[in-house]
Amino acid sequence: MPTIAMFYGIIVRMYYAPKEHPPPHFHVYYGEHRATVDIRTCEIIQGDFPGKQTKLVLAWAELHQEELMADWSLVMNGEEPFKIQPLQ
Repeated sequence: MPTIAMFYGIIVRMYYAPKEHPPPHFHVYYGEHRATVDIRTCEIIQGDFPGKQTKLVLAWAELHQEELMADWSLVMNGEEPFKIQPLQ
């Protein structure tokens, strides 16, 4: 599972097909917390994530929504996703 970004202790990853499934999403990790974020709606759809880190992840997702969708298309075809600029 490639890491596509890291910022403020948060790791952002995407799995390759056929492990992945719709809707388009990515996975975030922060310490023992894990969550899944829908790329289209920029909402957490599964998991548990701290409030401050949730705000950071969702802001980052909105800024990079087009890049995230492009990476989603790549991983659905079994290709390596591009790294995405971290939140600064």
